[in-house]
Amino acid sequence: MQDTYKRVRDFYGEEGFAAIRKSTVLVAGLGGVGSHCALALARSGIGKLYLVDFDSITASSLNRNPLAGTADIGTKKAEFFAKTIHCLCPETECIPIDAFIHTDYLKDNPLPDDTDAVADAIDSLNPKTSLLEYCSVNRIPVFSSMGAAGRRDVSSIRTGDISLSAGCPLARIVRKYLRRRGISEGINCVWSVEQGVTPLPPDDEPRLETRGRIRNSLPSLITLPGVFGYALTQLILDYTTGNYR
Repeated sequence: MQDTYKRVRDFYGEEGFAAIRKSTVLVAGLGGVGSHCALALARSGIGKLYLVDFDSITASSLNRNPLAGTADIGTKKAEFFAKTIHCLCPETECIPIDAFIHTDYLKDNPLPDDTDAVADAIDSLNPKTSLLEYCSVNRIPVFSSMGAAGRRDVSSIRTGDISLSAGCPLARIVRKYLRRRGISEGINCVWSVEQGVTPLPPDDEPRLETRGRIRNSLPSLITLPGVFGYALTQLILDYTTGNYR
């Protein structure tokens, strides 16, 4: 049998790759950022993935989706990605969680005990800050994506602690919300200092779920969300193997 992880093993060494294989990562939000992150984690050999999303695949999201096609429109994201990623990377266990993460949900449904790290790719403000607060309080390493939509400049991407995330409007609001909860640092982030394009009014595509508020439409390509997802993956791999700086 061919070693599909040979290059990863060569990069991190046997000990590092063994740590990757033993790790469990929860990916929250399977849109443009989270879908790329989940796929890249599996391609890199992560042992188990919890894939969390409450929504379904829509036509307008296909331009940012690395795996789905028109035949998959209407399919629940968590189930789709768990099944598809496991087919591509059968050595990674993929567990779907069809859930809308928010404060009350987390009170009744704590994250799985074996979660070693969380990739936060949620794009709704209150659910995002609720998850970040939960991870901070429970000392679960979390790696969070700030705003990727409406941007194109790869050179403007930054990584680091949330306290350093200047230049991103979403990060500014997230910092404000977290400070109200007594949290000012300790969350690893990916953000961009590029000014995004102007949001558009909500489009007329029917919502397949009713949770969350109706939001303006953000023009978005596959490029920057994909890079954000891969950046999250790199941070998690480095953390898992003891190389995170």
